[in-house]
Amino acid sequence: MYNINPVFPLGDGQIHSGFESLARRISREKTVIIDGYQGIFFDAIRKEMERQFENAGIDARWQDAGSAMLPSAGIDKLIEPFLGGDDPLFGTRCTLSLKELFDEEKLKILKPDRDSELNIIYGPGASLAGWKGCLIYIDLPKNEMQYRARKKLITNLGAAQPEHPKAMYKRFYFVDWVLLNKHKDELSGKVDIAVDVQDEYNPTWMEGHDLRKALHQMSRNVFRVKPWFEPGAWGGTWIKDHIPGLRKDVPNYAWSFEMIVPENGLVMESSGNRLEVSFDWLMFSEGSSVLGDCHERFGKEFPIRFDFLDTFDGGSLSVQCHPQEEFIQKKFGENYTQQEAYYILDTKDNALVNLGFTETIDHELFKKDLEISAREKTQVHIAEFVQQHPASKHDFFLIPEGTVHGSGANNLVLEISTTPYIFTFKMYDWLRLDLEGNPRDLNIDRAFENLDFSRKGEIIRREFISHPQLLEEGSGWKKFHLPTHALHYYDVWRYHIITSAFIETNNKCHVLNLVEGENILVETENGMKMQFSYAETFTIPAAAGSYTVRNLGTTEAMIVIAFIK
Repeated sequence: MYNINPVFPLGDGQIHSGFESLARRISREKTVIIDGYQGIFFDAIRKEMERQFENAGIDARWQDAGSAMLPSAGIDKLIEPFLGGDDPLFGTRCTLSLKELFDEEKLKILKPDRDSELNIIYGPGASLAGWKGCLIYIDLPKNEMQYRARKKLITNLGAAQPEHPKAMYKRFYFVDWVLLNKHKDELSGKVDIAVDVQDEYNPTWMEGHDLRKALHQMSRNVFRVKPWFEPGAWGGTWIKDHIPGLRKDVPNYAWSFEMIVPENGLVMESSGNRLEVSFDWLMFSEGSSVLGDCHERFGKEFPIRFDFLDTFDGGSLSVQCHPQEEFIQKKFGENYTQQEAYYILDTKDNALVNLGFTETIDHELFKKDLEISAREKTQVHIAEFVQQHPASKHDFFLIPEGTVHGSGANNLVLEISTTPYIFTFKMYDWLRLDLEGNPRDLNIDRAFENLDFSRKGEIIRREFISHPQLLEEGSGWKKFHLPTHALHYYDVWRYHIITSAFIETNNKCHVLNLVEGENILVETENGMKMQFSYAETFTIPAAAGSYTVRNLGTTEAMIVIAFIK
């Protein structure tokens, strides 16, 4: 059964819970720096910690690092070049540092009081004040941050007030997350205590050295990130019907963020307590062990993502494409582009995939029809311009950058992609509205700057639909190659397992999904064992060396494995 709350198990006593235990730990210090991510309720944490210190008879002096930030108007002007002006979706990756959002003179004023029993400075960027003492870092998963933003409970970094969630997300993505992640990277090896306060009444925490030890262990074994699920305008019913434990009071589920590492977190468990940190922590400390031979190319960015697109009883995705590499680097500051492939996990009722142009495509007429549709809300007969391919379970459609595409209704797509994931240029969205009742944003001109109109006719069936090839087989298993396009950074294997299969990483990170079967047991050469169920995504770092997959079900198990070429 699919588990929506996977954990990485640690030994006993490594994760602690409650404000009382945290206050007791901090009370051993003279000076404390509480740094952390934007979106954390720092004032509420301060209030509860003050109560704990008062109960213990400890006199603590608190100073807010936010008081040293530039005025919000000054920050707005500083980051304006990175926000894309009136563009509702896209900006450019910020090249500033977090320290540039602070007033240097005001930072210098924030000093510990020598007469106080305990001095605490807190807030995002608190460590920039240069205090020497116990460094605490409070992390916040991106999904929780977005929930808080939608409820207007938080602001962007240095902002005076909340904005519309879409505007906040753009600023998070292109500015806040870039600055805060860079800052977190600089601190990660020095953190004395890591804290998770998603449960505002019962935080969990662990010593920094224990966290780094856990990440080291994770980088040599097997792990699964915490997935999360979102409704959307075209969303379907498969996820709702097949994945237990999810909320039912939503219109649909369009996405499962199976492994989109800028968004997903890692959850560790010890003695019944759980603590979540962002995936960045693993890449900051163990990137080489995780990525192996492609670490030099991608550095601290994890290059492969898996997610589900659910259109069962839903609608077709927009007709869309993704930017060419030079375009995404020049316009948006990304290091590499968004390449995709659709692995069809399940289908019903004449499912199809829109992919590639028809042989007789007239691109000028196509653009004219799209522009008229956007202006006058008229339908476009997409099949006149874009090929529609029947979709069946285990088909694999290849979508390198610049390729027109979009899943049709009644598919559950396992999307295997490179990690950039918001750079979709929609050309036509079937005249539908978003979940708030507003027209969805189109990017027709940008799409036509990036579309490759040579991808049409028979070449699509020959080069953009993968044709599995048997590579080797043994007792109880077969290994197939699912060739990707020549432009794709990644390649894909599929193992068919009756009993078990031994697999070597060959210094490559493997991202896997159980696409057929009930349950499997994965055991690394380091001795860690984890069990996975149908449709679950998991990762084997390069440093794991090798692993064995055992089929625990009564039918054949099939796993897909993506890795960088």
